[in-house]
Amino acid sequence: MKIAVIGAGIVGCAIAHALLDEGHEVLILDKEGPAFGPSRGNAGWMAHTDILPIASPKNLRQVPKFLLDPLGPLSIRPAYFPKLLPWLVRFVLAARPDAYERSIQGLAALQQLALPAWLARAESLSLSRHIHRQGGLYVFTDKAAFDEAGHVARRQAEFGIKVEMIGPEELSQFEPALKRRFAGAAFHPDTAHISDPLQLTLALFEAALARGAVFEKAEVSNISMGERPSLIGPDGWQRVVDRAVIAAGAWSKPLAAALGDAVPLDTERGYNVSFPGVTGLTSRPVGFEGHGFVMTPLESGLRIGGAVEFGGLKAAPNHARTRSLYDKAASLVDGLPPFESGTLWMGFRPSLPDSLPVIGEASRNRHVVYAFGHGHYGMTQSTATAGLVAASIAGRKPAIDLAPFSPRRF
Repeated sequence: MKIAVIGAGIVGCAIAHALLDEGHEVLILDKEGPAFGPSRGNAGWMAHTDILPIASPKNLRQVPKFLLDPLGPLSIRPAYFPKLLPWLVRFVLAARPDAYERSIQGLAALQQLALPAWLARAESLSLSRHIHRQGGLYVFTDKAAFDEAGHVARRQAEFGIKVEMIGPEELSQFEPALKRRFAGAAFHPDTAHISDPLQLTLALFEAALARGAVFEKAEVSNISMGERPSLIGPDGWQRVVDRAVIAAGAWSKPLAAALGDAVPLDTERGYNVSFPGVTGLTSRPVGFEGHGFVMTPLESGLRIGGAVEFGGLKAAPNHARTRSLYDKAASLVDGLPPFESGTLWMGFRPSLPDSLPVIGEASRNRHVVYAFGHGHYGMTQSTATAGLVAASIAGRKPAIDLAPFSPRRF
């Protein structure tokens, strides 16, 4: 079949390969080009060990505290609050104990597919050099939070996730650049990180073209309800295909709405600062629990990023938030280069209230499949999602139950 993949980010590129494996003719469409969105500047973690949704009873209790700090881990631009309100209501509902548990089960199932899928894809395309398996650290300055992390580790162990709780002395041996301010850390030996998100996404894209995929720079503003979907652009441009996959990240919502699915997708604006050429400060990615940022030793340089800001797709970046992340990092890590020497970036994470992506057929046209809304885990879950999409299009039973990811679950 001729299948269009709308979106040339990491998820769309991964889906292109899964469809090429099946012998399909693949057309990749994107209004900007490959790796334009968060695939260009994310933190570079293969964070498949994360199984706890952001909408949790614990995080819900912390939201008022976070909102008091305009540069803290979570902020909502005042002008955007009315538009965000329906999403926030869904977030509160997703934090109820029963809903939270369902989200854990769905998220864990998808995460368990993630790393094996990535390793297989990277090997098949000779891209294994991009994946580094040095493990990952979540470090704690608060002793009570560190003690509580032991409960999380036990929950992770239920899903076969390896976690080692280490104390301050052992942590300083793991990463000498960390200041002696930490109560301990959770070490995930199976966590991986990548050489650079942009370079990996471009490599995946170029490999798809080499295998026969075709790219066209075009905006899709509507999709017909016909047996063979017609993709329609705002200027009258049109392409007819046998199947279409919507993997346009934060820009997917209008297309889903036109196909009968009111998906509560919004965008988390994430910030980072990268220091090209700065390598060797840490040997593995480090997440700073309670401080809202992570630090990743990419081959292209050190990257510090994180935080969540709700402000939509049009508001200008507020890099005072980036400076705040850097200042926190400088208080916890020795040897950081000056902030002014870094490259600033802001991107849009496609976010759903329950931390699960949408994977499944459109309500008004079963020949259109959704694959968007991966939030913080687009890089991690891209190849696993690709396999699920390919199975769905082929009419095969997917590797996991897709009910938790249904566009009609809301």
